[in-house]
This record gives sequence, structure tokens and C-alpha cells, in this order.
Amino acid sequence: MVDVIGAPELLGHESDAELLAIRLAHAQRLGNMGWAEWHLHTGETIWSDQVYVIFGRDPDQGPIPLPELGAHIEAADVGALDRLLWSAVRGVEPVQAEFRIRRGGELRDLRVVLEPLMAPGGPAGMHGVIQDITGRRRAERMMSESRRQLLEAREQAAEERHVMLALREAILPEPAGCLDLPHTRIAVRYVPAEKTANLGGDWFEAAPTPDGRLLLAIGDVSGHGLPAIARMAQLRHALVGLTMTGTPANRLLAWLNELVMHQLKDTTATAIIGHLDPETRVFAWGHAGNVAPILVRDGVASQLPQPRGVLLGATSGSPYELATTRLQPGDLLLMFTDGLVERRTRDIDVGLDLALAAARDVPGRDLDAGLDRLLTDIGGPNPEDDACLLAVGIPGR
Repeated sequence: MVDVIGAPELLGHESDAELLAIRLAHAQRLGNMGWAEWHLHTGETIWSDQVYVIFGRDPDQGPIPLPELGAHIEAADVGALDRLLWSAVRGVEPVQAEFRIRRGGELRDLRVVLEPLMAPGGPAGMHGVIQDITGRRRAERMMSESRRQLLEAREQAAEERHVMLALREAILPEPAGCLDLPHTRIAVRYVPAEKTANLGGDWFEAAPTPDGRLLLAIGDVSGHGLPAIARMAQLRHALVGLTMTGTPANRLLAWLNELVMHQLKDTTATAIIGHLDPETRVFAWGHAGNVAPILVRDGVASQLPQPRGVLLGATSGSPYELATTRLQPGDLLLMFTDGLVERRTRDIDVGLDLALAAARDVPGRDLDAGLDRLLTDIGGPNPEDDACLLAVGIPGR
């Protein structure tokens, strides 16, 4: 009767042991780790099944004895294995190290943790856990390489930005403070894009002409980076030369359009070119696809009606009309490229509304401070595009 009652209990213990062994084997597979024992006095070596998988060794060959283990380690790492074994037999605490093996021609990264098997006379052997950490180390190396490449890219981007800004400054130096020209005050802002790769071909010009008028121009060449800056320089220098002829602004735009069509292939550009007569205060201007200027008069800001004109480089033979606007004492005229108001995150009409509202608060007596405040009010620098802003103030009576 006792045997009959005890048999199911024994069977239950055997099932628990089998279940534990299954779970242990499963954990070893998931963790890609196994255990091993080396007995120093008998030379016996015992491996769990997963260690054979880690070493790519047929279980029929049996485990690798401790004296032969070094032959299976990458030559550069044999010293690490020797130090590990020496530390394990001398101490009582677990020690660990990493080394590499070759399995099927591929280098594998292993982590080994050893602790001594203590006997009355001292260490009788070692017990260890061996884990294949190749995937982890490979991921770490990839992350490290990615970080290195990212750091190099950032350093290169910073250097490229420095070079491009220096080149822009050489081609198109921004004036310090306001330009005091006859009967006008002029302030300029070039606002570079926050992203290095998006520095582009925005430009301006404000200078007296031989006939006594003031040339006021602003524009943007398509593209970004050094090619756009180079094309911007060609276009602006051509305008400066053509202006010496005294030709009206709309005719200058027509000539620049032919230049872009025939000399700057695969390029388009926007522009506003105008002449301001300091005596009559008449601003005669032409337009080529650029956002129309804003006129602030008596505290009211509005865009000037646009004369007809297409993008430079879009088509040949299209006429450019000339518009005239008589400015009054106290007026403020703002010319700007689309990078000022156009953002990826908002509609351009929203940006224009912000610019119109901010323009009302720009004081004619302090254009510099007023432009800084305007830029802040409309959202600061554009992350995606650079911008130019040219402000012309007519002193009041």
C-alpha cells in the first residue's frame, strides 16, 4: 500500500525535474548561453548542450578540454583567456572576460564568467557560464560607428556652414547698422537658415546710381549650398553692371531673365528691382515672382499691387511691367524674400499676416531695432530656408 501511494509522488518529482531541465535548456537557447565545468584533478570536462552550439562543435566530439581551449580562441585574445583562468584558480569570487572564437569562418564574441570549484585542499576545478554576445557587440559597434559618423557629419556641416557664410559675406557683406542714403534710411537683414544644407542664394542691393537715384533690389536664386551662392553672385554682379546704363527696372529684369535662361541653366530666381528718386520719392519697380513689398503708412500695413512679371528663367519673351509708387514722409517700405514668411509648418498667408502685423510696429527712427523685433514676432529664423529683408524708411517732416 505504501508503494502504491509513493509511486505517483515519485513520478511527480521526476516530472518536475524534467520540466525544470526543459525550462533551463529553453533559457539557455534564448540567452545563447550555456554552462561548463572543468575538473583539474581528473581532467573531466562537462558542457551543456548550448555550449556546443556556441562553439559550433559536434556533441559527438565531446567538450574541449581545458588545455586545448586556447587553440580555439582568436590568437589576439589568448592572453585574456590565460589571465581569466589564472584569476579563477587563485580567487574565490567569480571573474569574467571576453574573447573571440572563429565559428565557420566568422568571428564570434564570447563572454565567460568563471568561479572556482572549491575542495578541502583548494580549487578542484572551475565552473563557468559562456554566453555568445556577438549580436550585442555588433550592435554596439554599429552604434559607435553611427555616432562617430554623425559627429564627423556635424563637424563637416559646421565647417561647410562656416565656409558658405564666409563666402556669402565676401560676396554680399551685410552693412553694419543703417545705410544713410539721401532722404532715406535703409536697414538690411540676411537671416541664414538654421540647417546648414539650406543656405541659399538670397541677395539684396541698395546703392546710389550715377543718375542720382537709389537702386533697391532683393532676390532669391533657386537651390541651396555653394551652387546657389555662386549663381546668386553672378546674378547680382550682372545687375550692378546693367544698372550703370540707367535702364528702367522692368527692362533690367528682362535682361536678367535672358541671362538666367541662357547662362544659368536649370536655374530660376525671384527678384524685385526698383529705383527710388530721392527728390520726388517715386519708387519705380518691377517684379519677377517675388513676394510683393509691404508699405506701412500712417500705421496701416498693406502689400503693394504687383505689376506683371514671371520668375527669372521660367520663360523667354514675357514682358515685365513697371509700377510706380510715390512714397510719403513717414512711410516704411519692406522688401523681402519668401523665406521670411513661408514655412513648412504653416501656410504662406499666415506668414504674410504675421509680417503685416509686425511691420506696423517698426519705427522709422530705429529701423535696426525694429527689424530685429519683426523677425522675432514672425517666428525667428526659418529652419528650412534663408531670407533677406530690406527696409526703406522715408523721414517725416
